[in-house]
Amino acid sequence: MSPLGRLLLALSMVAILSGCATTTSTSTSTSTSDSASTSAAKNPVDPFEKFNRTMFNFNDKVDEYALKPVATAYKRVIPSFVQTGVYNFFGNLGDVWTAVNNLLQGRMVDGVSDMMRFTFNSTFGLGGLIDISSDAGLPKHTQDFGATLGVWGVQSGPYIVLPLLGPSTVRDSAALPADFAGNPWTYVTPYTTRYLGTTLRIIDLRAGVLDASNLIEEAALDRYEFIRDAYLQRRASKISSNRERGADDAYRALPDDDDPDSKTDNDSSSKGGSAAPSAEPATKGNAQQENAPAAPAASGSQPASIPAPDADTRK
Repeated sequence: MSPLGRLLLALSMVAILSGCATTTSTSTSTSTSDSASTSAAKNPVDPFEKFNRTMFNFNDKVDEYALKPVATAYKRVIPSFVQTGVYNFFGNLGDVWTAVNNLLQGRMVDGVSDMMRFTFNSTFGLGGLIDISSDAGLPKHTQDFGATLGVWGVQSGPYIVLPLLGPSTVRDSAALPADFAGNPWTYVTPYTTRYLGTTLRIIDLRAGVLDASNLIEEAALDRYEFIRDAYLQRRASKISSNRERGADDAYRALPDDDDPDSKTDNDSSSKGGSAAPSAEPATKGNAQQENAPAAPAASGSQPASIPAPDADTRK
């Protein structure tokens, strides 16, 4: 064969092999893309599940080796009346931001009640160390700006697990700066006092959900899915109940008022309950949130994160 013939034959073989490689690569890429799309379609509220599970495992290790041991020692060593005082003090400060959010949601009765709670406990309850308002008929509520956005009609968006902070959604994550800004403890000086107080608050909250987290570890086949579904159900129920009450309605107990965010020295039992149907605008993602299986109300109490104030099961 002439040199020109050999050259043409070689070029032909290269072209054929390149075409096969391109076809294989395209097929593999298409298959991967289809698989990812199928996974997202199966669970539209958790399209970032791979990332979320990674964050969940990271948070879980932080809790296992740092937060949980300290919280366990705190619960065993610190007298119960001191723990109650710590819990009441920070809970009293939280009533300020709760009142603001209730007013923003049009729940004037609850907003005024929360401001009265803060005033009475701060004045007659030794700066909030003693919760006298609950016994006086002023129930404790817990609200945040994420719930306020939900009442205003902002969609929750996908589920997401934040480093150290734990379960959230895109909407609730976007509301965190406002929640931090609305916390009076954020403005305490000097910084050393602020950081020590914040650390104490986190440890106290974690101590309050030790029993619940142990129960989840023993009972849940997949803790990630259990905590995700419980969190989404809890948030949907809170926003639903907030909307159901509406503006200026006469006070009546709703699911978010059966709140574990109060406690006495002698009762450390946890409680749970199923959520009410969500009243958020119907979307494919929110529909799945509404259909989540029943789970304890203390759904934010997973290890691996900083517990939310309303996740504490102490009463």
